[in-house]
Amino acid sequence: MVFTAGQIPLNPETMKVEAETIEDQTRQALNNLKAVLEEGGSSMDNVIKTTVFMADLSQYAAMNAVYAEYFSAHPPARSAVQVAALPLGVMVEIEAIGLVSE
Repeated sequence: MVFTAGQIPLNPETMKVEAETIEDQTRQALNNLKAVLEEGGSSMDNVIKTTVFMADLSQYAAMNAVYAEYFSAHPPARSAVQVAALPLGVMVEIEAIGLVSE
């Protein structure tokens, strides 16, 4: 199994948070998550559990619409929680557990 650390919407090329909307931040965090999973021998298709940390759960529907683009066929189990603050003041952080591809 691959256990990822939480991924925030940090652009890996600039090492800065450039995305401003919850949709763009979710997309960047999921792209980062995908890269970490693949480096560990897994993939988005092999994710069995995610945890989504959000600064404001009132933005859940917008985050979920983007999330569904990445996990459409068989979405993994998921927890979503609102937290007081996230690193660098971002709106979303996502961690995952993935099975290793064979």
